[in-house]
Amino acid sequence: MASTQASARPCASGLIHVNVRHTTRYTVVGNHLSQHRELSLLAKGLALYLQSLPAGASVGIKSIASRHPESELRIATAMRELEAHGYLERTRERLPDGRIVPRTISYNRPGAEPEPVRTTTPPPPPARKAPPPPPLPPLPLAERHRAAAALLAELRVHDPRLLLSERDVHRLAPEVTAWLDRGSHPDAVRRTLCASLPDDIAHPAALLAHRLRTLLPPSLPTAPPPTPTSGPRFIECDDCRRPFPPPTPDGLCTDCRTAARAAA
Repeated sequence: MASTQASARPCASGLIHVNVRHTTRYTVVGNHLSQHRELSLLAKGLALYLQSLPAGASVGIKSIASRHPESELRIATAMRELEAHGYLERTRERLPDGRIVPRTISYNRPGAEPEPVRTTTPPPPPARKAPPPPPLPPLPLAERHRAAAALLAELRVHDPRLLLSERDVHRLAPEVTAWLDRGSHPDAVRRTLCASLPDDIAHPAALLAHRLRTLLPPSLPTAPPPTPTSGPRFIECDDCRRPFPPPTPDGLCTDCRTAARAAA
């Protein structure tokens, strides 16, 4: 039950209000109407009645008089009072079908601009967050990179801070393979990657990628191809065994060949 409260301190004489707060079925009326000095009480009561009716209600003189003890004449007089002071406006309007109908407008505050009708738009439902995409599967690893991947995966054994994900291992394996292809021993690669590590390693994969690219050793020089041998510079004479420069068709030096011709 709603509680009652006195709106003013009681005094020796005069009006005392005992008010109950309305929560449903009430009409707000300004004091400019209720205390209007030039309106009759009947006109004030009619204005209050009109403001309490819903839009579209029938407010002809005969309709109002049928619901109240006042006569049609008194109702018509009160309406003219309200029209004179701006609380009521009665017009006629022609409809599209040609009929003429009365229009009655009740003003709860004459002369004031009507407030725009506020339409409350319900807030949009909160957007549902899409579930995070599943992690991408690691890329297939070529056979030639398997030794490099094993080296990278074992770095955490030497330093737990160098723990790499499987995807990082697959991404960095070709970089390690480049070291191995240039003749670097796996132990040398491992020492280079684990040496002089900083105290705080936030992204081990980025640190290793930087070292693999900036410290890449050059390729080993290739041995020159062997030069073909041109044969012995001297050969022995078949007769006197003295060395002499080739070539010769019979294996004899010049002296032995001359002596053989003379004997013949």
